[in-house]
Amino acid sequence: MHDNKREMPWKGEKDPYRIWLSEVILQQTRVEQGWHYYTRFIENYPTIRELAAAPDQEVFKCWEGLGYYNRCRNLLSTARTIAFQQNGEFPVQYEDILALKGVGPYTAAAIASFAYNQPYAVVDGNVFRVLARFFNIGTAIDSTAGKQEFSALANEVLDRKQPAFFNQAIMDFGATVCKPVAPLCASCPLRSECAAYHNGTVNQLPVKEKTLNRKHRWFYYFLFEYEGKWLVQQRSAKDIWQGLFEFYLLETEAAMKWDQASVSQWLGEQMGIRKATLVSVSPVSVQQLTHQQIKGQFIHVQLLSIPASLKTQQWLRPAEVAGLAFPKFITQFLNGR
Repeated sequence: MHDNKREMPWKGEKDPYRIWLSEVILQQTRVEQGWHYYTRFIENYPTIRELAAAPDQEVFKCWEGLGYYNRCRNLLSTARTIAFQQNGEFPVQYEDILALKGVGPYTAAAIASFAYNQPYAVVDGNVFRVLARFFNIGTAIDSTAGKQEFSALANEVLDRKQPAFFNQAIMDFGATVCKPVAPLCASCPLRSECAAYHNGTVNQLPVKEKTLNRKHRWFYYFLFEYEGKWLVQQRSAKDIWQGLFEFYLLETEAAMKWDQASVSQWLGEQMGIRKATLVSVSPVSVQQLTHQQIKGQFIHVQLLSIPASLKTQQWLRPAEVAGLAFPKFITQFLNGR
């Protein structure tokens, strides 16, 4: 999967060889690590003909440390096909690009769009996230059905007159505004039309099957209180605790530090909440399930008003909350208060 913080080597690049090369190198590789390899390849082999003419072992040495050597073999095979059978000219049509060895739909779309400005949507992690939130879609983005659904949707919303410009814009938007954790919803120009923002589901999207199967998960529960009422929601995804109730959840891949400054920043960027009182941040709670370990904290925040993104949520009095079924992770906290 591609890095979400993509500052791509081919940003603004029109040369199909360079776009293809960067994509092959960056598959299963972090951008910081791959960048070094990409620049070395470009220095050693400025054109596809020079790459095709290079001895196998020399290219493998240049690739050393990236792993997945099959990618390197496919790289050489494709370079030689283009250099020796197609007069060194990269194919122009999407179907012909896709037919190249080691080239999948993502790379083919990137080359067709950025090199030739053809109307093909480039769907990376950023694009999946933007679409899932904007349209409030709960299909897992890493499932077969999800990949098909989001690819079709991406091609539907694509600006067909300016595909390269649009693709770069939506990728950049996902990397800088609609970020994975703490997206800048409060200053987002698409906020008024974003279905997830209006439904208060921004932090639950996109859904990933592999997240649901992860062994270690961090759950940060925000206990939003307004005029004696609490925000609660029901877990509906095919995940642990399905059907049980919970407070507003932010799930992250790694531990986060919550204090006055970080809570204020998150509330401001995410919900446009400028004035609120941080009542308390609980110690870290841990619960070991059969196949997963859940760690997390409870962050109690008193609100002066309900922000737009939380208006559709359930707000209940403590007596009503007490009658709901919560997972043990939450009841242990509530009982210990």
